[in-house]
Amino acid sequence: MTPGLMIAAPASGTGKTTVMLGLLRAFRDAGLAVQPFKSGPDYIDPAFHRAACGRASFNLDGWAMPAALLDTLGQRGRDADLVLAEGSMGLFDGVAKPGATGMGSSAETAKRMGWPVILVIDVSGQAQSAAATALGFARYDPELRVAGVILNRVASPRHERLAKLGFEEIGLPVFGALPRRGDLVIPERHLGLVQAVEHPELDRLIGDYAAFLAAHVDLAAIRAAAYAKPFAVASGTLPPPPAQRIALAQDAAFSFVYPHMLEGWRAGGAEILLFSPLADEAPDASADLVWLPGGYPELHAGRLAAAETFRKGLAAHAATKPIHGECGGYMALGEALVDAGGVSHRMAGLLGLVTSYAKRKMHLGYRRATLLGEVTGMPEGAVLGGHEFHYSTVLEQPDAALAHVVDAQGEAVPETGSRRGQVTGTFFHLVARWW
Repeated sequence: MTPGLMIAAPASGTGKTTVMLGLLRAFRDAGLAVQPFKSGPDYIDPAFHRAACGRASFNLDGWAMPAALLDTLGQRGRDADLVLAEGSMGLFDGVAKPGATGMGSSAETAKRMGWPVILVIDVSGQAQSAAATALGFARYDPELRVAGVILNRVASPRHERLAKLGFEEIGLPVFGALPRRGDLVIPERHLGLVQAVEHPELDRLIGDYAAFLAAHVDLAAIRAAAYAKPFAVASGTLPPPPAQRIALAQDAAFSFVYPHMLEGWRAGGAEILLFSPLADEAPDASADLVWLPGGYPELHAGRLAAAETFRKGLAAHAATKPIHGECGGYMALGEALVDAGGVSHRMAGLLGLVTSYAKRKMHLGYRRATLLGEVTGMPEGAVLGGHEFHYSTVLEQPDAALAHVVDAQGEAVPETGSRRGQVTGTFFHLVARWW
């Protein structure tokens, strides 16, 4: 297996995404083929990874993905020189009860693949004490190797010297120290980073990250720390395509598709026909299935309400063939969407769902769904693993429930999805079918 590293942190907000993107571009600029991964159910960061190094990034999710799928995806870097995986939240953060494979933590992913961990430590407001934090992480799980740290948001040369003293005491390598910078920041939105396709100067910004990392970290030492345990070639398969010809909405309003899903569809011989609802395009009339992924329809509700060609095309398709929507796509299939200002916008009207952003409420977490009927080629009773993350409130949901849905604790949630004729939708994003 290609040697790799997990870029992780004690908590969210430490700057690990900046470090990850800078390393990806710096190693690529040095002539290496670098394979990126993202631990956990994030559909925004992989697009940034691809922009940084030119290779598709895949999610590795121990809660939502069966073992065979994890191992299959983990071998996507066999033809690369180096693997870099970005963790999510804190290194050991997961859920309380196991899912398909585990609790969903970045530490589990790193152990499964044999990747040592580099911790990105925010040393703001501390110096030698940062070493105590790192030491706790290094000793918390004896089966996990912490290779060293990168110090972030260092205030001054004196601050750097003091912080490094602590790491000398515990014998943990410091691969670099990044001075505090306020200009190297990607804008964020309520679901995380602004999408890669929306950032007009993304390539320049990632180039600045790479130059910043190359000036302040030891790239050769980082590469030398990479490792992967050998294991047999996985026999698992990627998610099969739900149809032969799939019309997939893809623009600034609808873009949240897990890369491994598209990889599986293409590997299964499906033809993916892209179209843009924001450009008022109808799905290809020859498609067997229309798929509306998640995204930010609430930011473009007025344009979607005025997209007559798109709406008529959906209605014509739904008369004889299936349509499925996830999260934002599900909302767009509904009767109306109320934006943050309280203005109601007409949606496709193929489901009775009415959602509102006027009163935001966060819905976040893993979902296990048992289908109450056939959905896009999956039979009644099929069990799916997914993840839900949105801020909308359901005002009306009059249609038949699509599935019995529970969270990671096994507690039922009211967001069951909907079905009306050939049209279905869910708030959760499908990650994998369990059985």
